[in-house]
Amino acid sequence: MNRLHAAALLAAICLASPAAADEQRDPPIIVTGHPDADDPPVVAEARERLARTPGAVAVVAAETFEDRLPIGLPDVLRDVPGVLSNKRYGEESRLSIRGSGIGQGFHQRGVLLAENGISFADADGFSDFQKIDVLSARMIEVYKGGNALRFGGAQLGGAVNFVTISGRTAPSTVLLRADGGSYDSWRGQAAAGGVLGDVDLYGSINGYKADGFRERSYSEQLRGTVNLGYRIGRDSEVRLIATAATIDQGVPGTLTLAEARANPRPASVAARTGRWSRDQEVRRVTLQTRLRLSEGLVFEGGVYATETDLRHPIPIVIEQDIHTQGAFGRFDLSGELAGHKADLFVGASYRTGAVDQQTYANLAGRNGMKLGDALQQATGLDLFAEGRFFVVPQLALVAGASWGHASRDYANRLLGRGDGIDFEWLAPRFGLLWERGAAQVYANVTRSVEPPAFGALAQAGYSGFAFVPVDPQRAWTVELGTRGRSGAVTWDVAAYRAAIDGEMLNFVVAPNIPAAVFNADRTLHQGVEASVDWRIARGLRLRQGWTWSDFRFVDDPIYGNNRLPVVPQHQLRTSLHIERGGAWIEPMLDWRPGSVWVDHANTLKAPGYALVHLSAGIDLPGGVSLFADARNLTDTNHVPEFGAVANAGGVDQAVYYPGEGRSLFGGVRVRF
Repeated sequence: MNRLHAAALLAAICLASPAAADEQRDPPIIVTGHPDADDPPVVAEARERLARTPGAVAVVAAETFEDRLPIGLPDVLRDVPGVLSNKRYGEESRLSIRGSGIGQGFHQRGVLLAENGISFADADGFSDFQKIDVLSARMIEVYKGGNALRFGGAQLGGAVNFVTISGRTAPSTVLLRADGGSYDSWRGQAAAGGVLGDVDLYGSINGYKADGFRERSYSEQLRGTVNLGYRIGRDSEVRLIATAATIDQGVPGTLTLAEARANPRPASVAARTGRWSRDQEVRRVTLQTRLRLSEGLVFEGGVYATETDLRHPIPIVIEQDIHTQGAFGRFDLSGELAGHKADLFVGASYRTGAVDQQTYANLAGRNGMKLGDALQQATGLDLFAEGRFFVVPQLALVAGASWGHASRDYANRLLGRGDGIDFEWLAPRFGLLWERGAAQVYANVTRSVEPPAFGALAQAGYSGFAFVPVDPQRAWTVELGTRGRSGAVTWDVAAYRAAIDGEMLNFVVAPNIPAAVFNADRTLHQGVEASVDWRIARGLRLRQGWTWSDFRFVDDPIYGNNRLPVVPQHQLRTSLHIERGGAWIEPMLDWRPGSVWVDHANTLKAPGYALVHLSAGIDLPGGVSLFADARNLTDTNHVPEFGAVANAGGVDQAVYYPGEGRSLFGGVRVRF
């Protein structure tokens, strides 16, 4: 018990950032699977570690998407049930887990995006997908719902953690890759990594260019990564990671459903005349360490800083200089308590940052009259802990909590006025985890809290200063699930029910105006996430993922018990992987069987669709691999993504992002 108390005290005063891997050997509450190409040792270890979580989690290995043209989150998270990740254009997409942030019309909130356990968001929680290089990921860990406590996360959707490649985890010493295909798309990558004694080093550079499916959906990017590690004795290391990127992205705007059906490729009139785009320069540095202090005690910690220069012509021109710094620390302790196995982690996370923002009238993409000059400053502090006590070797009881504090300060320098607000919360968590053989059953009850970001608070006009009275979103979520393996079948099924107070919902007030935010009274998110992986025979594998989502208002004075828009009630993905002699082919069905509501009043829908994709590849001697990725083979006209509105009155609205038509991409990869 002395060690447990000491770890809790130290974590409350130490701030640092976690290393990606946790090599601590816990009691055997794990689920293992047959080794295969998608589960190299480093990924299999991560699956075992996450299987100790009393809740829904997933691991996506880089091997599952390296034989496609992965550009953004929809390309790497498409097979994870419960995760809604739809492409809008380029790398801009929607990310929602269990309905988190479904009102967000642009970019991301409601899910903690992290890289090696370190938050990738701005200090107020706002996230931008384009800053993350998916080619740098060795694997992606998904902690659904209330299962992100290990990082201090208290969001309704949980966390998505990108574990980057290091010299010790690189699949090869040298990698050369070239991709290309439809819409004049091409990308090249050169990477190298390895280990020399106690030192490991990995470096990568890649460039991408594409005209895009739609007018003004072009992309031009150049990204670089350096990852330098030094091992200090057994199971201890220090690591420096530096990344930089130049990202230019066109913005095509939205169309009406009639326009999208007639011709999905043009940009909106406003996007054409205003020359909409989103151009960024991103720089990020992380210094982290992992120290094994004793047989049962590990510390992971470090610091990070991110800087972004943004120019973003939309209906107005937004220019931002964004600085975010932070630190994270966590102690992991394992041992015995009263003769029973027990473990505990305690930690703290701190972040601070500022957004220096100027806004101008948009004169065909150029700066017109100055409309705004503001400084947005945010801080956040989370203290968190979770412990497991094994009543018997097969059954663990789990309890934990996070305490959080966040501040938002806004200065309107154009008018010489400002505003500020602080938020504070406590989010407890209780659960259990039971295992017998290769099967697990888990259950948990979790409190989630999400304070509003500046996009929700400072929305009183372009030159306004007063905060809109938006309250934090709070929820209690109950989750029950099972995962495991029996013979050739591996399964993972979870059911949840979240009762939400004050859900932050957005709706488009006009096609050219960013969405407004308000708190609903009570809403309900419930659903089922299921995946089945059946190895029918050697070289023949069937994968199925199904998500059922039932999200609705609860006795709302305006919307009654209407369904919430954006998220489909059913989503099914099925793929059959056939492999023989180093060659493989994989057809896939992506099916949204029903229409989806576009407005809160439930008067306008987006139609469902069924898409057929086909991937294929072959491994040749000398480390050479060829692959092809054919998408939407039937050239189905569809609208997978749109912005929500309050009440469309059954009238078509310019809120739809058309999906891409038939396309073909291919590439070659050489490893030494």
